[in-house]
Order: sequence, then C-alpha cells, then structure tokens
Amino acid sequence: MWQQTSLTGPGLGSRAEEIGELIEHFSKHQYRAKEANYKVEKIENRCLELFRRDYVFSVIQNPNGELCGHYPRQIIFMEYASTDSDKDRFESTVQTSKLQDFVSRSKMARCRSRFVCPVILYHGKHICRSATLAGWGELYGRSGYNYLFSGGSDDAGAESDEVPDDFAVRNGDSQLFDKVRGHDIKLLRYLSVRYICDLMVEKKKVKFGLNVTSSEKVDKAQRYADFTLLSIPYPGCEFFKDYKDRDYTAEGLVFNWNQDFVDAPLNIPPSLTENLNIDWKDYQSWDLVQQTQNYLKLLIHTINRDGDSGLLVHCISGWDRTPLFISLLRLSLWADGLVHTCLEPVEILYLTIAYDWFLFGHMLSDRLSKGEEIFFFCFNFLKHITSEEFSAAKKPRKKMTHCKEAEFPLEDLCLLDRGSTTSLSSDFSVIMEESPTTTGTFNYEAVEMTAGPATQVAWRRGRTSSPQTIVWNKPHLPNQLEDRFLQPVISEARPSFYQSENNFLRTGSSSPLAVPERSYPNIPERRAKLEEVRAIFLSAYSATVGLRSVSSSPSSGIGGLLEQFARGVGLRGTNSIV
Repeated sequence: MWQQTSLTGPGLGSRAEEIGELIEHFSKHQYRAKEANYKVEKIENRCLELFRRDYVFSVIQNPNGELCGHYPRQIIFMEYASTDSDKDRFESTVQTSKLQDFVSRSKMARCRSRFVCPVILYHGKHICRSATLAGWGELYGRSGYNYLFSGGSDDAGAESDEVPDDFAVRNGDSQLFDKVRGHDIKLLRYLSVRYICDLMVEKKKVKFGLNVTSSEKVDKAQRYADFTLLSIPYPGCEFFKDYKDRDYTAEGLVFNWNQDFVDAPLNIPPSLTENLNIDWKDYQSWDLVQQTQNYLKLLIHTINRDGDSGLLVHCISGWDRTPLFISLLRLSLWADGLVHTCLEPVEILYLTIAYDWFLFGHMLSDRLSKGEEIFFFCFNFLKHITSEEFSAAKKPRKKMTHCKEAEFPLEDLCLLDRGSTTSLSSDFSVIMEESPTTTGTFNYEAVEMTAGPATQVAWRRGRTSSPQTIVWNKPHLPNQLEDRFLQPVISEARPSFYQSENNFLRTGSSSPLAVPERSYPNIPERRAKLEEVRAIFLSAYSATVGLRSVSSSPSSGIGGLLEQFARGVGLRGTNSIV
C-alpha cells in the first residue's frame, strides 16, 4: 500500500525544490537539442535515472537534434519492466540499429520531423506520441532545404527523392509519396501500434492558403486503413487563453465549434465506446472539464483492451495537446500502480514535467507570454480524475465506508496569519479561533502556502447562478463540527518551494490554487497519490511562475483574491507576478 509522505522528510525537501528549479528554468528557456547546456544535461540525466528505477530500456540517439531538433537527445525506448535482478543483467529485446534506421527514415513523414516516439510502456504496449502527418508544402520545403544546405548532395537517405503529395497525384504517380508514409507505417507496425488518436480540430492545417499538414483520417490513398483511427477534436493551445482569462476556471468553458477552420468531426469506432456510458453526439456541448475527462476515459479504455496493441496520440505539432494527454495518461496509470511503480509523487511529477513537456519541446515561455496556460491546466486538472472511474486497474478496490465525507463543500476553511482580524475582502466575513497544539486533519481542498503561527480562519462560500460570481458568507457551524474543523497546527514559514504537510491555506474549489487535502489516512490510494502530485506542483508553480490575474484591479476577482491570500501568509512579496 502506498503511504502518503510529508515533503519535510529526509531528502524530500530537496527533491521538491528540484521541481521549482525545473519549472523556473522551463518558464524561461525552450529546449533545443543542439543548444544543450549543463542545466539541460542535469535534467536529461535525472530523467534517465527515474526511468531506470522501473524499466530496462535502450536509447535512441538524437545528438544535436539530428533526428528532431526538439526531441530529447537520448530518447528512451522502454523494453520491459525491471526487477532488482534485471538491473544487474541487461538483455536487450530490440535491435537498436534497426530501430534507429526506422526512425531516421520515417521522420520526414511527420510535421517538424516529430516522428512516432514511444514514451509509456503499459502491460507491454507502447503508448506513443508524434506530430500529425506532414503535408506536401512542408515536405517539399524541407526536402529542398535539406538538399540546398547539404551542398547539393542527397544526404538524407530516404528523404532525397520525396516530393509533395499533390504534386505526385497530379502527375498520376504517387509511388514516391507512398515511400514517405510507408516508412512511417513500418515504424508504427514495429511498435505494434494499432490505435491512432488524432486531436486536431482540422482535417488539414492550412496556412497562407496552403495545406501545410495532413492527417491519417484524410490520407487520399487510405494508407492507414489497417489502423483504428480515433478522431477526437480537442481545442488547441489558443483556447487556453480563454481558460486563463476566466481566472483559470474550466467549468462552463465551451469551445466554439462553429469557427471556419473547424472541420474535423468526432469519429470513434463503436467497438471502442462500449461500456463507457458517454453520449458522444453531445461532444460539442461539453465544457473543457467534461471534454477532457471523456477523452481521457476513452484513451484509458482503448489501451486497456486485451492484446498487445499500442496507441499513438498526436495533435498538429505534438507539443501542446499531445503532452497534455500523455501526461494525464502517465500520471493516471502511475496512480493505479501500473507504471513507474517505484517512483514517489515528487519523482513522477519531475519526470512528467521534464520528459513529457520540456524535453519534447513545449514552448512554455511563449505560451505564458500569450496567456495560453495549457501546461498549468494539465496538472491542475488532476483534481478531476481522482475517482475510480478513471482507473485502468481491473481489480475491485476496497470501499472506504468509514471515511464518509462531510456534507460541506470542499472549500470551507482557510488558514491565515495570527492576528489578522479583518476580512480579506468586503464580500466575506471570517471566524477566528486559536488552534490547539496537536496535529489534526482536514477533509477539504487546500493550498499549500507558507503560513505564520497557529491561527485559523474559516469561512463558507455561497454560490450564485453565475460560474464566475462568488459570494462569501460567514458560516454557521455547529459546535461539534466547528471543534472538528478548527484543529490543525501550522508550522513556521519555510523559504522554499515546499511546505510542511500541516501548512494549509484553504480556498474555494474554483480557485486555481486550490490544492488537494492531506486528510484521512484511508482515502483511496489513487486519489491520495494524484492529490499529492497536484499539491507539489501548485506549491512549486505558485512560488516560481505564479498565476496572472486578468482583473483590472488586483483586489477584484478570484485572481486578485488569491494574491491577497498569498501575500497575507507571506508566500509572495509585493513585487511578485500578478
């Protein structure tokens, strides 16, 4: 049984600070394989170490980005889960040179050379990621570029004789273009991939009137007919500016499916939708939470089918929506104890951020500058997938009957500095009571922030019909419940990215910094693990990048309220990002 641990244990503090350092670097620098430095090497080596804990793997070499400029320089190919005895005797099950050759030949078939790359090994099945298929515009331009800058020599192997799709079709000869995607198909078959999940909202990406990318679902020659294609259109990173502009509220946020460029319908084979109890014809009415939840359920259901068939997930470039779902899959399977079983919460979080996002080229600094906070959304979304309905484990789980939840919303309590007797906003009131010196527990979502001595403030939030309207009311707590709620001890402030497990600032569940509780020791293991990961992430993120409020006044809206909370407990200074 997994045991929840405090971040203040031996060695855990430094590992939690590692998360903050990683996010800090990530938010300022985009990874490029040819520009690796000491910090990048440190991140790469840490990822290799974490993969080595659980797997025997080979490495696909990508020196200086020769295969892809924004893929890791050492790409992990997991072969099988390892035991202690396996680690002493490595027996490779693949021919690395053959795999390297497959990759070299197939890379031109995909946008930005982001070829099909295995990233998760689940019950012997490879879960892969990539970009979508390259269109004739990119193939033609990239082939000409390679030819020009190689001094006129054909140094790209299979790339030298590739020509545009439409060009080949217009000349009545598609054999040469067959070769490009033929190499891609060979790699997919080598990895035993059967299912291809396409997240694009377009059939083809069009820029300046040209089809710069294509996709398997519109391949004219039906080259991918032997694969099971899932077209599940999901909004691109631009949509997550709306998420940020709504003060990081995904509930009620619905994508506009009537835009001119949106032409990809949802198309899922009926055999993959059985027993999911999802009405797929209503997908255009789902908000961002429900859409992400349902797509994740579909992916988990797909990879959990019998057999050894793998899964490919891709969007357009494969560095925004793709890492979102790859990360959610990795963390969900880890929480079920099915992958990365030796990793602790802080370690799986590091691996997911570093490998799935940073080393595969997500442009966090650019996305932050545009307010497209898909990266934050990913890890904050863990609160929505803690239940057993997202579990891939087939075994029945023990029901926690003795831990009945209190009939209060998850946002009842907030802890602030000693001596703060005024409300943080005129819209709500507070109740204060000195805390005893014994450790207590909470059963409500929390924000881990640095706090002062043991003083508690509790309030209840009343909801209105508007998803963005919040009214704060003084709670009426029966004496028994009030005594039960107002018990935890808050330790002294700590100047680091992590906090003591007793340092809690409680806010509403709609707050973007609301962190899972560390409450009952007997809550389901899956939930406890995911909440622990989310807590560590939000603590590090708030101490490094922070949230940018869109309110005109820093004291208005949820964002402004959160800033008052954070500054009130000393986590942020007055010059922090707002």
